[in-house]
Amino acid sequence: MELPHPQIFKAYDIRGLVDVEITADFAFRTGLGFARYLEQIREPGEIVIGEDMRPSSPELADAFAAGAMSNGMDVIRIGLASTDMLYFASGKLNIPGAMFTASHNPAAYNGIKLCTSGARPIGKESGLLTIEKFVFDGNPIPMRAPGTEIERNMLEEYVDHLLTLVDVSAIRPLKIVIDAGNGMAGYTAPAVFSKINAEVIELYFELDGTFPNHEANPIDPANLKALQKAVLKHKADIGLAFDGDADRCFLVDENGDLVNPSTLTGLIAKRELDRYPGSSIIYNLISSRSVAEIVSENGGSAIRSRVGHSYIKKLMADSGAQFGGEHSGHFYFKDFWCADSGMLAALHAIAALGLQKGTLSKILKPYQRYFSSGEINQTVDNAAAILERVEERYGSEDEVTVDHLDGLTVSSANWWFNLRPSNTEPLLRLNVEANTENRLERVKAEVLGELRG
Repeated sequence: MELPHPQIFKAYDIRGLVDVEITADFAFRTGLGFARYLEQIREPGEIVIGEDMRPSSPELADAFAAGAMSNGMDVIRIGLASTDMLYFASGKLNIPGAMFTASHNPAAYNGIKLCTSGARPIGKESGLLTIEKFVFDGNPIPMRAPGTEIERNMLEEYVDHLLTLVDVSAIRPLKIVIDAGNGMAGYTAPAVFSKINAEVIELYFELDGTFPNHEANPIDPANLKALQKAVLKHKADIGLAFDGDADRCFLVDENGDLVNPSTLTGLIAKRELDRYPGSSIIYNLISSRSVAEIVSENGGSAIRSRVGHSYIKKLMADSGAQFGGEHSGHFYFKDFWCADSGMLAALHAIAALGLQKGTLSKILKPYQRYFSSGEINQTVDNAAAILERVEERYGSEDEVTVDHLDGLTVSSANWWFNLRPSNTEPLLRLNVEANTENRLERVKAEVLGELRG
């Protein structure tokens, strides 16, 4: 098979333009290659497959299933699903999984997220390169009986499992606005929130992979404006926004203000440490410094990770950590097979709010300690040379430390910044945090000045 677009195999998944990079033929070959890889590593002979609401997802999932079955694999089709629902299915059934989604990407894209049994992640450092080689080098179809396909609806099982992990049975009545962004939360949220003591105002719950209202990417503040407006209009207690495959969750408080994902990480970390004293909690290195402080103050052990879900999931499995949070809005739970779930994170926020009398902003205030820039992408010609120059500039300063866990992190007592090169584009990604807004703006301006030469 010709390889015109090798970049469709990303660090953690497969993603590209439909009918250009991601085709039915490609999906068939990927299903066959995935089955061959699973056979090689002695995984179970069954695959569970879920799909999002994008128009191309059913056809691609059909082709992938046909490829896997041609290699003797049995297939369980769960139909429409959020990504965390697919992880639930893989974990509960203890078999490998494939989710057809391009997450928050625009409508022209689709992709595949893969995992082995127990929802263990597959990325470029854990099998995806082997699958890529099988796909593009060709897969001779073995002379064995083809596998079978069955359908199974697991929505109710998924909902019931989530509600065993977060007890919301005793919460006070809440008014909640949810923006599903025409994504998969429009399918899963009604099933979850029908069992919660809450009035739900629905925004964009119609499943529509063309995203007619706004991109299903809540990390961009522009896509949260409708939610903020609705929270104020309805005098709601909380607003929730999900991305296209509903594995990420973002919050808006009762004032219509955006909640930093690191703040939610801190809140969930404390709740998990209350349940499991002394546990380890993972946070990625662009999370707020407050997360590590909160974990320490509550008797836990904070573990710093590289950015990326495959790194956090592996670190959780290796360390036995109870919970992990990423600044991008991904939240990982040991009780959920170390997988990420936007809905489970939302339930933690609702439980924390509903079991107290205060407003969300009041409850979250202890977790909001610093000022953050958010991620700033800067196009550069030579990322390695710029990183070296920035390190020379700051590394010689007194009381400044430098590390290279993921890109370049420079830290002092009152501020820190991280610069990470993109895996696929000529970009450096900058995150800055400081103890005052003035200091944040100063450090940000200085570093951007270095990037721009």
